[in-house]
Amino acid sequence: MSGAIITNQFRISNSKSFVDSIKNEIDSYYLFLGLPNPIDTVGFGRTDTWNSNPPSPVDNLDYLSHTRDNILFGKKITSLNVRRLIRKISWTSGKTYEMYRHDYNINNPSPTNKNLFDIDYYVVNSDYRVYICIDNGSSVDNPTGNPSTDEPVFTSLEPSKSGEDGYVWKYLYTISPGDIIKFDSTEYIPVPNDWETSEKSDIKEIRDNGNSDLNNNQLKKIYINNKGSNYVNGGRCKILGDGEGAEAIIEVNDLGEITNATIVTGGKGYTYGIIDLDDYNKSSTSFAELIPIIPPSKGHGYDLYNELGADKILIYIRFDDSSPDYPIDTKFAQIGIIKNPQKYDGTSFTESEFSGLYALKLKEDDLSVEIGEKITQTYVDDDNRTVIAKGYVASYDSSTKVLKYFRDRSLYYSNSFTHIDNNSVGITTYSKVVDFKSTETDSIVGGSWSATIDTSFNEDYVTKDSGIISLGVVFEGGISKPEINKKMGDIIYLDNRPLISRNSRQKEDIKVILEF
Repeated sequence: MSGAIITNQFRISNSKSFVDSIKNEIDSYYLFLGLPNPIDTVGFGRTDTWNSNPPSPVDNLDYLSHTRDNILFGKKITSLNVRRLIRKISWTSGKTYEMYRHDYNINNPSPTNKNLFDIDYYVVNSDYRVYICIDNGSSVDNPTGNPSTDEPVFTSLEPSKSGEDGYVWKYLYTISPGDIIKFDSTEYIPVPNDWETSEKSDIKEIRDNGNSDLNNNQLKKIYINNKGSNYVNGGRCKILGDGEGAEAIIEVNDLGEITNATIVTGGKGYTYGIIDLDDYNKSSTSFAELIPIIPPSKGHGYDLYNELGADKILIYIRFDDSSPDYPIDTKFAQIGIIKNPQKYDGTSFTESEFSGLYALKLKEDDLSVEIGEKITQTYVDDDNRTVIAKGYVASYDSSTKVLKYFRDRSLYYSNSFTHIDNNSVGITTYSKVVDFKSTETDSIVGGSWSATIDTSFNEDYVTKDSGIISLGVVFEGGISKPEINKKMGDIIYLDNRPLISRNSRQKEDIKVILEF
């Protein structure tokens, strides 16, 4: 059997493709909230221990279709709501950080026995500036490097020492205040969007400085893996390999050991480099090993996502009472992302938000409606058969008399838990899926109340003493449907959470991290 791997570049590329898909509107993604009644001993997927032990979502078509049934509302994910992420490595005095190296792998691990993206080779300082470690004072005599005692604070473009601890840092970027509020977390920090193309002066300056095609400064560091012996003198030498233009100065001590190697011209185009020591090793039998450290792409700061291993995505969405699509009195226990929802005519839904709820405009005042309770309407259909329309309450506004509901397949099985129904007695009435009917003769029945539909209502607003109240959806005969076809769209992320109740003084800031 041959060996195979999925590379880090594949994961980083997938995260980039996802962000590009959002930015360029190739696909439409919506973060949604759903399932207002998870604590119920009757109903597929629901458990009476949900709050203390939310069940893990199930990755099959039945469960995901059921999830679409329960969607309450959704908000479109835009480039303003998404950032690539890297691990949060805060600079701390006295901690030893590792330096960037391009050649760490399972057979050549770092001093802490890890691969590159698992080590602490960059930091964020107390001012939210991010730096990569070019040199931590490590060498063949000191392989782990020095403790860092001087916090990097500079913003100059070239690598610089931060103090006397032997560290050389390269400034990369500063996290903006807006990104700190939206995307900073305990474990991760955001990376700016559009690094490759942004014309923002602070980003472009760093990116262009890292472009060795423009300024011939690709290589920054040579690591001395073996000092060798019997070398003569010291001086300037070329760096060979598949690039061009790089040169270094080596220093030799009285024992003929190479004690220092400093890049003086960084060159360009290198994916590997070899130090030309022919002029200095005429009598040497113990050869030095000098390793030019190759930065990603054209230079440090040019390709930030590969340099920092940005293979995670954070999505931030705020739900509040600014839209009638988000009822303030509802509850939710599921958070998810749906890709490419559709309208009922089969075309793509691309609006900024949607309501996933059915709605009824009722005639009665101040009903004792409970969120999550079951509602029904029994009537005789056009084939002269008795049928029952069913739903679960998601929201009820006594001021507008609008009841919003959803319906899922657990309503139509006599065995609601398994979705397996072998009982044919009454199956025609119980399991036929029918809509609520615009009629004032067949009542809507809840747990302890009944009401009739206002069949004359054909608006998307109501007028009250305080003014016009938008309802978010258009009613016809006192009834409205969801704004999306809930049979369509791919659920690409799903998280079951303890039940959360909304209210008018509350905002839901939802952060979802996707790892590729």
